[in-house]
Amino acid sequence: MKITAMKLYHVKPRWLFLKIETDEGICGWGEPIVEGRALTVATAVEELKRYLIGQDPLRIEHHWQVMYRGTFYRGGPVLVSAISGIEQALWDIKGKFYNMPVYEMLGGKCRETIRMYSHCGGATPDEIALNAKKRMEAGFTAIKIGVDAPVRQVDTLAFVEGVTSKFAAIRAAAGSGLDIAIDFHGRVSPAMSIRLAAALEPYYPMFIEEPCLPENVDALLRVAQSTSIPIATGERLFTRWGFREVLEKGAVAIVQPDLCHAGGIFEGRKIAALAEVHYASVAPHNPLGPISLASCLQLDACTPNFLIQEHPSMAEKWDLGEGYLKQPFRIEGGNIAVPQGPGLGIEINEEALIERGYGGDWDTPRLAYEDGSFAEW
Repeated sequence: MKITAMKLYHVKPRWLFLKIETDEGICGWGEPIVEGRALTVATAVEELKRYLIGQDPLRIEHHWQVMYRGTFYRGGPVLVSAISGIEQALWDIKGKFYNMPVYEMLGGKCRETIRMYSHCGGATPDEIALNAKKRMEAGFTAIKIGVDAPVRQVDTLAFVEGVTSKFAAIRAAAGSGLDIAIDFHGRVSPAMSIRLAAALEPYYPMFIEEPCLPENVDALLRVAQSTSIPIATGERLFTRWGFREVLEKGAVAIVQPDLCHAGGIFEGRKIAALAEVHYASVAPHNPLGPISLASCLQLDACTPNFLIQEHPSMAEKWDLGEGYLKQPFRIEGGNIAVPQGPGLGIEINEEALIERGYGGDWDTPRLAYEDGSFAEW
């Protein structure tokens, strides 16, 4: 079997899908994307295409090594995200070729259902508590809230009280049975993260995500050592090499590889194995589309130290594949059943991709402080 064609689709709201075709009529789908840099990643895929056309799609590990190491300059979001989407599509082909889900080829399933968590927002404590109760009524046992941006390097007591009041309102409304995670989104300095964690500790957060930017592991470690709240990070780390230091230093309890950025499904499994050695859990990051979700579910199914899977929205069903997949995913009781179909277990409605196409020019929001200087989103 040989790869004969690779087609890219820029799809609303901000996604990039890849279809890889073969001379035996089997095709595979992947999602190679950096949010806000879809056109750049598409160029990287086109450059890798020169190597891939004519190759045997079943030699996934070999092709990964060639794509990652063969350009001399390794890593980074653009290259590894391009490789990630290609790798997903190759696993989809391989699963269809052998008529089995990807997780069966990676050791078989460890569970029957995948626990999901939903995002939850609100402008006021009462509003966010009401939205949290709606998530519970829909069956979710875990949610994640965010910290409003921008956040000053050293912010006010009023800011700390605002974050804490929202969390406290959810805990009061939901009781002790709901897991509540909070995402600092790299917006918060280590000094402010330590203050916020201390204020939040009485309300028992499930984890704090990205309490500071990921470039300085020692800063992350200082935050982790200051609190009993588990620390999570990983959406901006690439390959197992990117996760090595945070795990070796004990800076995180939960790793969050994004399978569209970190190197794909099998690289995600290697990262999970590295985390397992350090008694850390895996909660894959996923703010993207249904192919990303399908890839995550394959990893979740076969990973013993899996914790929970991110699901970004309840308002929209796009990320579950509504309108894009012939059979969208369904969340029941806060869980998704382990997929049964071959490969990624999905069928793409290719006509819908054309109907919902766009120019690929979605960009990351830009924020500023009151003085006009740049602030982290």
